[in-house]
Amino acid sequence: MTEAPDPEDTLVPISALQHFLFCPRQCALIHVEQIWAEDGATAEGRVLHERVDAGGMETRPGLRVERGIALRSFALGVTGKADAVEFPRGAPPLPVEYKRGKPKPHRADEVQLCAQALCLEEMFGVAVPEGALFYGVTRRRLRILFDPALRALTAEVAGAVRHMLAQQRTPPPVLTRGCARCSLQDACQPKRFEHPPAVARWLEGQFALALPDA
Repeated sequence: MTEAPDPEDTLVPISALQHFLFCPRQCALIHVEQIWAEDGATAEGRVLHERVDAGGMETRPGLRVERGIALRSFALGVTGKADAVEFPRGAPPLPVEYKRGKPKPHRADEVQLCAQALCLEEMFGVAVPEGALFYGVTRRRLRILFDPALRALTAEVAGAVRHMLAQQRTPPPVLTRGCARCSLQDACQPKRFEHPPAVARWLEGQFALALPDA
């Protein structure tokens, strides 16, 4: 009889949700194939998060700020760490995520932050209605409301990531404008593999002909 897996072992990183919304192939290269490459942008982001995490706990009148809190949600199937969570006296916790760049046209950062909020709700048993994204370029906070649409999107993305990681399959490349900003473009090679060379296509056809009918 096969032993049921430990629920802890089935949790996926919260960061994978952000990677997946930016590019499913990037997500698989990082979390399935364990490929990582650092460029200037990722190095700046890593240093920023290290500084935030090193801040420890801070108290001000009517406010406690805790950094680097370990998070998990069995309902969502995710685990990770919050950059900072503010605990105002008499108010719900407020997760704050720090980003080196600027607000993006897609919702990857919002989904990552919402996943943190859902973890906090499950862990502390309180409602977390909103959070904040702090961007290094604008030096301003962007208020994020965790409305039903964002919560549903976060749950949908978490399910898709769990499925992809469980299948241990890396999607084929799709060349987009975002590829130029990806630190994994040398490993991914989207220009080369999105449209395989003619010889590779010919070989694929030959293998297909050689396979017996199902």
